[in-house]
Amino acid sequence: MALSKFSPTFITRDADKPIWHALAVDEVIKELDTHLENGLSSTKAAQRLQTFGPNQLKEAPPISFWQMLLQQFDNFVVIMLIIAAIISAILGDWIESGAILAIVVLNATLGVVQERKAEQALAALRKMAAPEAHVIRDGIHQVIPAHQLVPGDLVLLEAGNFVPADLRLIEAVNLRIEEAALTGESVPVQKTASVLFEKNLPLGDQRNAAFMGTLVNYGRGKGIVVSTGMHTQIGLIAEILQSVETEPTPLQQRLDQLGKTLGWAAIAICAAVFLLGWWRGHEILDMFMIAVGLAIAAVPEGLPAVVTISLALGMREMIHRHALIRKLSSVETLGSATVICSDKTGTLTQNEMTVTRLWADGTFVDVTGSGYAPNGEFRIEEKSIDLNRYQAILTTLWVAILNNDAKLEPLQSENGDIPYRVVGDPTEGALLVAGLKANADLNELGNAYPRVQEIPFDSERKRMVTIHALQHPRPEDISPFDQPQQPQGYVVLVKGAPDLVLDLCTKSQRMDDTVQDMTEMQRMQILRANDQMTQAALRVLAVAYKLIPNLPDELNAADLEQEMTFVGLIGMIDPARPEVIPALEKARNAGIRTIMITGDYPNTARAIAETIHLLAPGHQVLAGTDLDRLTDEELQEQIRYSDVFARVSPQHKLKIVEALRADGEVVAMTGDGVNDAPAIKRADIGIAMGITGTDVAKESADMVLTDDNYASIVSAVEQGRIIYANIRKFVFFLLSSNVAEIMIIFLATLFGLPTPLTVIQLLMLNLITDGAPALALALEKGDPDVMQLPPRRKDEPIINRTMQLGILIQTITQTGAVLTAFGLGLLWHLAGNAALPAGANPIAFILSYDWRGLDVQTAETMAFVTLSLCELFRAYTVRSERLSVFKIGIFSNRAMQAAMGFSLAVLLLAIAVPFLQPIFNTHFMAPREWAVVISLALIPAFSEEVTKFFLRRSEKVS
Repeated sequence: MALSKFSPTFITRDADKPIWHALAVDEVIKELDTHLENGLSSTKAAQRLQTFGPNQLKEAPPISFWQMLLQQFDNFVVIMLIIAAIISAILGDWIESGAILAIVVLNATLGVVQERKAEQALAALRKMAAPEAHVIRDGIHQVIPAHQLVPGDLVLLEAGNFVPADLRLIEAVNLRIEEAALTGESVPVQKTASVLFEKNLPLGDQRNAAFMGTLVNYGRGKGIVVSTGMHTQIGLIAEILQSVETEPTPLQQRLDQLGKTLGWAAIAICAAVFLLGWWRGHEILDMFMIAVGLAIAAVPEGLPAVVTISLALGMREMIHRHALIRKLSSVETLGSATVICSDKTGTLTQNEMTVTRLWADGTFVDVTGSGYAPNGEFRIEEKSIDLNRYQAILTTLWVAILNNDAKLEPLQSENGDIPYRVVGDPTEGALLVAGLKANADLNELGNAYPRVQEIPFDSERKRMVTIHALQHPRPEDISPFDQPQQPQGYVVLVKGAPDLVLDLCTKSQRMDDTVQDMTEMQRMQILRANDQMTQAALRVLAVAYKLIPNLPDELNAADLEQEMTFVGLIGMIDPARPEVIPALEKARNAGIRTIMITGDYPNTARAIAETIHLLAPGHQVLAGTDLDRLTDEELQEQIRYSDVFARVSPQHKLKIVEALRADGEVVAMTGDGVNDAPAIKRADIGIAMGITGTDVAKESADMVLTDDNYASIVSAVEQGRIIYANIRKFVFFLLSSNVAEIMIIFLATLFGLPTPLTVIQLLMLNLITDGAPALALALEKGDPDVMQLPPRRKDEPIINRTMQLGILIQTITQTGAVLTAFGLGLLWHLAGNAALPAGANPIAFILSYDWRGLDVQTAETMAFVTLSLCELFRAYTVRSERLSVFKIGIFSNRAMQAAMGFSLAVLLLAIAVPFLQPIFNTHFMAPREWAVVISLALIPAFSEEVTKFFLRRSEKVS
């Protein structure tokens, strides 16, 4: 193919794009017009840089401060409040206007402060890319900035390097690359340059390719750049991130729906009252002010601020539970999750390979402990054993320690759980830790058997060979290779794939430290043991040795590996976190399903899922290749019975999340790698690991776990449910009060009575008397059975049938109590002015009296104080939607006592302080007025407790 046809568009996703891992090296060189030894010329590289652009990821434009600020006002309730403030200002009511605007500004400020961090996922992806690259250009080894790489460049790789672009490898010498962040594979991938693969192959199986942003763990290599920048695999993820739209959370949708409903209802009622009053002959300006008062009564001014503050308080509590929330509205969403999609490596497992089983001479030995902590026992049938009686097991460990290139570096740990860090291959590190569990002195063993020669691990041979000198003197307990007839010389050690190592052996070691000829029956026994361990998803290695008198003149593997003595098998796995099982059980009890999504092989994923009881009876494991064959509709059906997805790509993860959401689930996606980022962003709520997570995953997530503990997810779910329950409590508290206010004003206007509540009184009720207890409700600890209830339906409105019933009952009781107090006040006003004829029906006279132009301060004060006390008393009863206030404890919420004290103090100031009395049109009430007001104010609280009693009874019946 001519280079002139090789455009950036061609490189990306065209159907006829070269499948690099399926092409031979000479074909790759021809396609890219480069040289195998000299690489590109500087002139060609400069031309291609102009054609393809720099090797870096594009960033989406950041959200500006003003855009973020404007987003805070994109809310129907907030818009209604601003309109009410403007109208109040036009009419000269500056106090009301200022109070409303203060609430709006407070809400916007809190929102901007909490959400100031712009999305930085693509910036984090750029940070992962290697800053420098070793290339051969013009036949010279050069070090250039990685962003100058172009297709066709010849790149050199060494241990510790980040891969600077997508490469087709042309040389690989013991090359292992850590691809966990991209594919989810927990073990470094052994690379090979010479083997060709079929076209349709997952990333994790493309052994002759290296991908941008992955880490060279071991060995060295050379590769030709085939894709750069946004055309790389990591660039494809960046494109997915850009294409994924962030949708409003269920809470945002419900609150917006609620605000619109309230707004339109307020407009309709205001219009009705205005027209009714005008028809009855009232002044238009007076009726307009009444309509404004109704609008203020209808819209819960404190709701946006209280919701924001409640979520902020929830964020603080989440931090105590090791969960960092990056966006306020995400706090609640987690509480409504019905499915948690979890990555396996590092989330459900420890991301630390651990030896769990050994086999030698027909005996299985289990090894306890997990991770890189050298604490554990060796057991047979659950009973601890003395390894000195099992010499073949000891020899197995010694061979694994000596035939090993990893190192253990001690770490300082507060609890001593992980005192070592592995430098090198995690698999070899696990072997060293197993040796430490057997009380091996790694340094002493190495000094006793110093390595003199080696044949490194090769992906084709699948084994590693080392030769060690037999030094004397040395301790008896580390001399497993000595033979009486050959006290000095050398020992050849082999570690590798069991079937291949077994083919090299003609002898086997017994438990009593003797050696015997290998029989066919023993060979079959070893293969059966290997099968049994692999079926348990263990990664199995075999070890063998032989003694030689002298070093060979030439290191020839074929000669060295003849007539070996087979010692044993070693099985290891990336173990599950110990806290995962109870956390999964708790999630299951809460009606939350957990799905494992991983890049590992199906057998490994199934074994882990069964170990932690994640795989439900009758449910299946699907592989990435299965997903490719399924249509979206078929996947939506299959996903209901699939708990594990293995060997998946980033596109697969996104497809799984979308299928779940299409099936009506509220999806939480957890993960720590680059491969998780698009699905994290697309999920209803994305959860990243704070310790092992990449920057990409963290910046794409709504929540970051600071301890990488799956149990913290369940704890966060519990807190999310508590927060949502608290939001429902104060929504019910505020709305029932507001609807009662509407009915009080509406009925008074309908029957020709004076307005019972002034605009400033309504503002004080909504912001102080209601607002302070509502904030206290946000601090409730939650009902004890919150994690025994199923998740809420995704489409369930905040105001469900139970709340509608409660609002109806509270509207009737509060409206009746306030209008009764108001009517008594009017009656006493008439009696005090000798305006009530003797023998007249008080109710009929009050309704027929012309109240226009009269100041009914006594009645307004009684109505104002009655409604205020109604709210304060019933604030205690709404602390639980189902349980009695006496069950949860009247004084168990200290914040409620403070809110009650504050609100009472403000109420008393409004009716007792002389300069405030004209503003609120109040006076300090007489004892008989207090007696009536307090008696009436207790009725709504009592009715709420009665309502909850019957709700509990109906639950028991159902």
